Amino acid sequence: MDDQNKNLLLATALSFLVILGWYFFFPPPEEAPQPEAQVAETIAAPDGTSAPAAAPAAGAATGEVDAAATETQTVADTPRVEINTPRVEGSISLTGGRIDDLKLKDYRETLDDDSPIVTLLSPAGDANAYYALYGWAPGTGLGIEDVPTANTEWQAEDGATLTPETPVTLTWDNGNGLTFTREIAIDADYMFSITQSVTNQTGGSVALAPYGTLARHGLPTNLENFFILHEGVVAMADGELAEIDYDDMADFDPDPRDGSRAQVTPVTENGWIGFTGHYWMSTLIPGPGDAFRSIAKYDERRDIYQTDVVLPTVTLAAGESTAASTQLFAGAKEWATIREYERGGIDGFLDSIDWGWFFFFTKPIFAVLHWLNAAIGNMGVAIIALTFLLKILVFPLAYKSYASMARMKELQPEMEKLRERAGDDRQKVQKEMMELYKREKVNPAAGCLPILIQIPIFFSLYKVIFVTLELRHSAFFGVFRDLSAPDPTSLYNLFGLLPWGAPPVDSILALVFIGVLPILLGVSMWLQQKLNPAPTDETQAMIFAWMPWVFMFMLGGFASGLVVYWITNNVITFTQQYLIMRKHGYSPDVFGNIKSSFKKKPKAEKE
Repeated sequence: MDDQNKNLLLATALSFLVILGWYFFFPPPEEAPQPEAQVAETIAAPDGTSAPAAAPAAGAATGEVDAAATETQTVADTPRVEINTPRVEGSISLTGGRIDDLKLKDYRETLDDDSPIVTLLSPAGDANAYYALYGWAPGTGLGIEDVPTANTEWQAEDGATLTPETPVTLTWDNGNGLTFTREIAIDADYMFSITQSVTNQTGGSVALAPYGTLARHGLPTNLENFFILHEGVVAMADGELAEIDYDDMADFDPDPRDGSRAQVTPVTENGWIGFTGHYWMSTLIPGPGDAFRSIAKYDERRDIYQTDVVLPTVTLAAGESTAASTQLFAGAKEWATIREYERGGIDGFLDSIDWGWFFFFTKPIFAVLHWLNAAIGNMGVAIIALTFLLKILVFPLAYKSYASMARMKELQPEMEKLRERAGDDRQKVQKEMMELYKREKVNPAAGCLPILIQIPIFFSLYKVIFVTLELRHSAFFGVFRDLSAPDPTSLYNLFGLLPWGAPPVDSILALVFIGVLPILLGVSMWLQQKLNPAPTDETQAMIFAWMPWVFMFMLGGFASGLVVYWITNNVITFTQQYLIMRKHGYSPDVFGNIKSSFKKKPKAEKE
């Protein structure tokens, strides 16, 4: 490889190194935790308009509820309907009819056997309250007191329990001729179905609009705040995906009706909106083909983040009834489960998982990884198998690249003679080299192609391993019980041989005392370099010599699943390159190159 191509390779590798290093050592700053809400649930229907232009809103003008009545609204203090399915447990508050107590049975907070299961939704009054609320916005002929609000006391049958086989029905009579009914059903996974109905016996016509709300008090306490992951609002509107970070919600235009900041998106046919985190999500989903207004808002006075779906206003004549059905997804972002919901009619629901810019890589990569894990039963082995498949996929290009590199080695003596003849005339050297390449049918840039291909695949797999739930708490072997976490072994205790633990993962010592996987990564990169002699240029040689060890320490804090992939890729690449070069008449002197790297250069040579 001539100097020009070495520079190209070096520039590409260094760019990759700088990008990774920047985000590793200088991640986006964590946002300061917002103060917990000092008032509890204030969400109620807006003041009467014939066609509400905004979502149900918080504020005195919209029937603000009594704060003292809801600040103490814990699970134990309010009448409730139990939720019990194979995968979730919790309860529905009959005060407001809120779905505000939900835990995921299949997932624990940590790997400890006694770790509590993951809590997704929690009632107003709890720290970081997060819940779903449904109701009707009053229109012509109705006031806020005529429709159910956050403090409405719903009635349910004694002993009612929400299961996949037994939906529950809540009822409320406003005493002025309107009877409201809310039927709540749930499937065996994470999908609630909510059917709201109202019967008009007032003797006159009334207008009202059904809505659903997800409200979160304050920022989540477990925000990752990492550049590769989206956390905040996720929404689909007629095929257009929107991802809005929490801090961006504070920049919405003010809504003059209630003082909150809101972004309203009209949806004509299909869409959904909700909040997504690293592994869990809650989403409001109107029926397929239903028009609605999709709203994201932030009430900075109460520090409440909110998403709403508002269905069109309906007018009921005396004696008429109407019903509106929506769904609520509240659970884990399991690829297979979300895919089934998408196949069942929820448009674009699989895009609720953050696939990133390289979605055309990440989606198929994860689909194959998921299949391999199901077939093999071990995610670490599945990552190794995926690496083999990826290498097979790009093998034709790699073959041409390594073959070209072998031919370049064969041409090395002629290139040295050419440089000697041209002397200091660099333009003549470049011209004659290009003629040599053309005559010998060698592509000088081909040797750089493997690393150029590797970069998007690396980032895509990094995205898959970091973002997708399926790698959370997935074991490999031995102490490697979570491939989404860094290597748990450490040089600090000689990988468990010494009688003390490894440094905490978030400490400075953990960056230095790395584990066995990062060490294997550095060694594999170093051996891969030894397929070729060190560059003649001293600066290039020094950078290339340090690069494996810099990568070793830098990737020590990355997910161990990603490091497993990188090690496997290096081993396969080394083997492929060695065999292909030998086939084309060039035998890499690996041991000789290793020995020469430890030899001191003669003083004259340095000068």
